[in-house]
Amino acid sequence: MASASTTAHALQQGERPLLVTIVGPTAVGKTTWAIAIAEALGCEIINADSRQIFRGMPIGTAQPTPAERTAIKHHFVDFVDVEDHFSAGQFETAAVHWLSDWFQTHRTAVMVGGSGLYVKAVLEGLDAMPADLAVRKELNERLRKSGIKSLATQLEALDPVHARKMDLQNPQRVIRALEVCLCSGKPFSSFHKDSVVKRNFDVLTIGLEMDRAALVDRINLRVDAMVEAGIQNEAKTLHPQAHLNALQTVGYREWFECFDGHCSPDEAVESIKIHTRQFAKRQMTWFKKMENIQWANAFDKATIENTVRQACEKRHWQMHAPFSRAD
Repeated sequence: MASASTTAHALQQGERPLLVTIVGPTAVGKTTWAIAIAEALGCEIINADSRQIFRGMPIGTAQPTPAERTAIKHHFVDFVDVEDHFSAGQFETAAVHWLSDWFQTHRTAVMVGGSGLYVKAVLEGLDAMPADLAVRKELNERLRKSGIKSLATQLEALDPVHARKMDLQNPQRVIRALEVCLCSGKPFSSFHKDSVVKRNFDVLTIGLEMDRAALVDRINLRVDAMVEAGIQNEAKTLHPQAHLNALQTVGYREWFECFDGHCSPDEAVESIKIHTRQFAKRQMTWFKKMENIQWANAFDKATIENTVRQACEKRHWQMHAPFSRAD
């Protein structure tokens, strides 16, 4: 029987809970490691992914599979309709509230995701940002009529600092940044906190990385697996809603171009691979700028396990269970 001093048990007086956060580029193996760590700690997982939150997009967003979600309960996956808006600020509020409740009776939790702003929101906090639905509607109409280029150019003029750091091919992000600029009269980047919110939990953040060539191979294999799993049909079902912000993302835009007669299915698949590689590079650029990340090769089982184990031993907690991830 597990000891009362294991990571799976409730906090004792004077202890602070521990949030183990796993970050890194797409296809690096974050979900597999998050599950392995959560099993060893005896806890549940918060998903910090701005695409996996949406319903009806399990293949194209690489949501945790039903088997993975059965093995360890995942929160903030597959719960928002594609028609709805869900911001990083909303995620911060919901995730911090969940953690507050969870840590009433548990010592540890795991957060995993590749959406840097979502991760930052939970770990450091975000300023409340203004919103104007009328401005957003107007910007979406401009996107529909004229495409992303003019919107990106306007954002570069209004907030060059943020424009240099973000994905200017992501309509949802461009429109949200422009909306803030236009309705506040201030750059979007001015709302990003310089100070860090004090949370009532400690954080251990592990960044997963690997050789670029190995990551490219994994990305290509993942896209091929998505094709085998039926991403074309998933995208076809969503095509009538192609104008929605939630669907202005890699893995769907390319299929919509195909359905509209602008490219062949093979060309769509190749474009997804190229755009996913570009996206992974942008993710790494974001995370490498974050502080207090302990980086490890995603294949380095010993280093990752020891990093988690040492954080727990420092608190005099025993692991709930052995690590089960295969080499």
